Amino acid sequence: MAADRRSSWLKGVLDLLVLSCLTGGESYGYEISKALTAAGLGEIKGGTLYPVLNRLEEAGLAVGEFRAAERGPGRRYYRLTDDGRRALAEQGASWREFHAAVTTMLTRTVPGGPA
Repeated sequence: MAADRRSSWLKGVLDLLVLSCLTGGESYGYEISKALTAAGLGEIKGGTLYPVLNRLEEAGLAVGEFRAAERGPGRRYYRLTDDGRRALAEQGASWREFHAAVTTMLTRTVPGGPA
């Protein structure tokens, strides 16, 4: 049951988290997935991540560019657009407000939480 809830929570914020992963510069899917895992969000598989990247690209929030590799398969690198940076700032602020409201409610109502 807890894993189901965590999955639902992640769906609501994954686009924002992927945008956040691109603030340090361009990246490709596997690197983004590793960063999300390292942040404690669990393993984000390609079947979940790549539709998010496609959606961000279609919305003009990220730009992808395929690059051939000397060895091994090529990769599609993504970077934020100016619209993506603005969306990240706006949606990030909204998420922080939402998080604060949830935290406030939980600390008021959870047994053992601060009064």
